Amino acid sequence: MLKKILIVIAVAIAGLLAYAATQPDSFRVERTTLVNAPPEAIYPLIADFHQWTKWSPYEKLDPALKRSYSGADSGLGAIYAWDGNKDIGAGRMEITEVTPPHSIGIKLDFFRPFESSNIAEFTMTPEGNATRLAWAMHGPANYLSKLMGVLFDMDQMIGKDFETGLATLKSLAETAPAAAPATEAPAAPAEVSQDPPAVSDASRS
Repeated sequence: MLKKILIVIAVAIAGLLAYAATQPDSFRVERTTLVNAPPEAIYPLIADFHQWTKWSPYEKLDPALKRSYSGADSGLGAIYAWDGNKDIGAGRMEITEVTPPHSIGIKLDFFRPFESSNIAEFTMTPEGNATRLAWAMHGPANYLSKLMGVLFDMDQMIGKDFETGLATLKSLAETAPAAAPATEAPAAPAEVSQDPPAVSDASRS
């Protein structure tokens, strides 16, 4: 009886492994939200990695997270590296494409708990007086990724984090103070006549 059970388990595992091998060689996860603010209010929150602590759900997974910044201060060439606990691992992000204030492309490298390289994309598309904000990630799916995709709903797991981050970005952008109105140039000072004061005939006498 035990032998039969072991055979059934072995067959099931073999079937699972074989099925995983048939899964797509790439993946894409994307979520969107409508933000009642212009792209200009959203773009700086993403293009500057220093701002990610305000909205990224991953920043809250490790209170002792080690962060380092290099390259440009923001936008093209900005680099952010992190090293944290088992929940967040270690990795590096670099902004490699920008079209201010409408799109940002990021090369995303994971070092731990496993190595992988993906692309993250943020797009901000005007819709009337609002902006359609999209957060997507795509990349190759190795065998381990395929197997994990069979065992877990990766789209749902990653997508839930994206939804949380987008909701916070929406709140931040919609409550950001409006740009200060342009002030009028100060009026030019009145011209002062340089002519000497007139002298009356009486004062000459």
